[in-house]
Amino acid sequence: MKPKPIVVLGSSNTDMIIQLPRLPKPGETLLGGRFTMAAGGKGANQAVAAARAGGRVAFIAKLGADMFGEKALEGFKREGIDVSAVARDKRYPSGVALIFVARDGQNCIAVASGANARLDLAYVRKHRALIRRAAVLVLQLETPLPAVQAAARIAAEGNVPIILNPAPARRLPDSLLSRVTILTPNESEAELLSGKKLGSTAQLNRAADVLLARGVKAVVITMGKRGAFVAAAGIRKHVPAFKVKAVDATAAGDVFNGVLAVAMSEGRPLLKAVKFANAAAAISVTRLGAQPSAPCRSEIEQFLAKQQGL
Repeated sequence: MKPKPIVVLGSSNTDMIIQLPRLPKPGETLLGGRFTMAAGGKGANQAVAAARAGGRVAFIAKLGADMFGEKALEGFKREGIDVSAVARDKRYPSGVALIFVARDGQNCIAVASGANARLDLAYVRKHRALIRRAAVLVLQLETPLPAVQAAARIAAEGNVPIILNPAPARRLPDSLLSRVTILTPNESEAELLSGKKLGSTAQLNRAADVLLARGVKAVVITMGKRGAFVAAAGIRKHVPAFKVKAVDATAAGDVFNGVLAVAMSEGRPLLKAVKFANAAAAISVTRLGAQPSAPCRSEIEQFLAKQQGL
């Protein structure tokens, strides 16, 4: 019997990346950057990351009927992702992201959503059966919120675990958060959702308490090179990041979430799942590009084995 799929509902973009010595200031033009084009979009990144980490993945998304959409679809198929729920929209172009990456790995991003914004309630309901048979449903916020809420409602009705990566940051209703199994905000997203400033361990605990009180089952606050703070019933734990030389942190969060879904689908305990996802994210920041940076399963396992041998 085939394992249940990890179902990712979300965005697909083509990333246009310029490497610069530093990020430009408002109104400033910087010359001399290297240009790269790569497949991206939070949903697509997470789907690819999960597939490379060994997950059986199905993707629910909308692409434009253009060359960017064609290339994205070809890429998903190469990764072994089920694309039966990926539609081509003839009226709207595929999503595009413009990304500046500084020498220290920091980045800033602007996104034109295109067909991603057409992922609506009717399309989610059309794929109800796929969502209900998922091992894990993975969601983000680059597609319309009503669609995200509908997918979460369908999953919860079928007792399907849900990972919600609340990015880009926005306020969310308790009706959505109460259905979430693992919420994975970064620090700024956690501040927005909890209304608490972050910094110290005590502040992290207070923010986590607020989010757990809103109905989330577990909170994993990702903190870049400082690792992740994990909070759930009976758990308050800082899981350190692995030390690497960062080149591009664009997809670190997406890789983390995709690989966390794989670990979760395999039944790993939460803290071990977070450590596994941390390892994948660490590998990803050493490479340029979103999807090109996602490691395969053997790379993650070899990286962890090497770290344990140090």
